[in-house]
Amino acid sequence: MLKTGVLLLNLGTPNHCDNLAVYRYLTEFLMDSRVIDLPSLMRFILVHLIIVPGRYKKTAKAYRQIWMEQGSPLLINSIAIKKALAQQLGETYQVELAMRYGHPNLQTALNSLSTCQMLRVIPLFPQYSSAATGSALEHFFNKISQQWNIPSVEIKHEFYHQTGFIMAVTDRIKEKLNKSIDSIDLLIFSFHGLPERHIDKSACHAHCDRIAPCPDIKQDNLYCYRAQCYKTAYLIAEQLKIEPSKFIVAFQSRLGRIPWIKPYTDLLLKDLIARGIQKIAVVCPSFVADCLETLEEVNIRMRKQWRLLGGKEFIFIPCVNDHPVWIKALSAMVI
Repeated sequence: MLKTGVLLLNLGTPNHCDNLAVYRYLTEFLMDSRVIDLPSLMRFILVHLIIVPGRYKKTAKAYRQIWMEQGSPLLINSIAIKKALAQQLGETYQVELAMRYGHPNLQTALNSLSTCQMLRVIPLFPQYSSAATGSALEHFFNKISQQWNIPSVEIKHEFYHQTGFIMAVTDRIKEKLNKSIDSIDLLIFSFHGLPERHIDKSACHAHCDRIAPCPDIKQDNLYCYRAQCYKTAYLIAEQLKIEPSKFIVAFQSRLGRIPWIKPYTDLLLKDLIARGIQKIAVVCPSFVADCLETLEEVNIRMRKQWRLLGGKEFIFIPCVNDHPVWIKALSAMVI
């Protein structure tokens, strides 16, 4: 029986949480020309002589705080998504998982799918960015082009506004807040950040000062990552039936001194305290699987920062992971 192949692509994770494994992972990740979009020599010097030597021990320590008995949370949660999707789709589909960096690697996944005449590829990034979606797809096309027999390929580009994804995130929020959004002062949508120049390179021509919320998505900002993030937040807020004053969009994980898309989540917290906000919940809808950026950066570091600033309550909303509503939505994307 011929099966339809389904390839799930995620970013990646070190194999272990020791210094050497994290050093290797960061080097591979940051040497990607779509992640640090600088000339190759400048990127090599920056990564090998400045960024990685200065960050790998700190990053390894962060990984150790969230590392699970079975391994990396991102990998464990991604495998759970793969297994749940395979069960949902049934025997006529073969589902494989590959990481852009690290293991399981893409070549192994493609080898397993080599007998499939149809291949459906889903990068597990809700909003499109060249650094994540673009890099994963470029890597995929490079690998698949080397095969003698190239199957029919369909790509699911992004799903920032897909109803099932929006409903799954909404359900997660309701579960953590016991269905009462009134139990908090503010809901923070914290998305992964990008350098502002990535927005420039995405051919965004919308009238936007990049400080205020982005306008709705049209042809002139179709590939704008920031606009897609705002659209995701608005759709979730609509499902929660909350007023604009009850939620805010911010961006985390910036690196270096160059301008990144704003507002910055960590700086925003100080402003919230000054406004008298005391009870917050944080959700991260640029991720489908809990990982370093959600579990350590938000649930550990940001929680600590909030308490030190004097905030009373901090509620972390997990990613959709293998939530049944999300798996049904993912299945619908495939079918």
